[in-house]
Amino acid sequence: MGDLVVQQFVSADGFAADVRNEFSLFDSVDGDSSEFDRSNLAWLENVGAIVLGATTYRMFADYWPTPASENELLAPRINALPKYVFSRTLTTAPWGPHADATVEARDVRPAIQDITERTDGDIIVWGSLTLTEALFEADLVDSIRLVIVPVAIGRGRGAFPTFCGAQKLGLRDSTTFTDGLVELEYAVQRP
Repeated sequence: MGDLVVQQFVSADGFAADVRNEFSLFDSVDGDSSEFDRSNLAWLENVGAIVLGATTYRMFADYWPTPASENELLAPRINALPKYVFSRTLTTAPWGPHADATVEARDVRPAIQDITERTDGDIIVWGSLTLTEALFEADLVDSIRLVIVPVAIGRGRGAFPTFCGAQKLGLRDSTTFTDGLVELEYAVQRP
C-alpha cells in the first residue's frame, strides 16, 4: 500500500490547463525530453496503478495504447499498469489491445480506499483536475509532483482547488532537466 500521488504538469506561472480547460503546455516546448522520461520511468517502477478522470482517460486512450506511442519510453509501463477511470457516464474504458481500465462510479473516498487496499505501490493521478479537486477535498492526496513546463500562459486553471485555502506542503525533492522541465515533489502535510 503506497501513497496517492498527483502528478501535474503546470506552466511556469502555475496553470495546469488553459482558459478552455485544455492541456496544451507542450505545444510550445522545444527540446528532447528523454532525460525526464527516464526519470519518470524509474519512478513508475514503484507505481502500482493509474487513476484518471474521464476526460484525461480519453486523451490517454487515444495515444498510449496506439501505434503512435510505440517509440515512447513510458508506453510499455503505462500500458501494463492497472488503470481506474472515475466517471458517472462511462460504462467501459477500453485500452486498445491491453486490459480495459476499470470504470469507477463510486464516491472517491470508498473507491480510493478499495483501490489502495488492492494495490502494491503508489497510485498516480495524472491531470484529471476535477477528480484531483475531489481527492483534495476528501483529504486523500499524500503527495504531489509538479512538473513545471518552461512556458507562461497568463491565465487558466490552477493545479490546486481554490476552495482548499492554504495547503501546507513539505518539499521532498526537486530535479531540473536539460529540456527546461523542473520537477518538484511535495508531501501534503495534514494538520
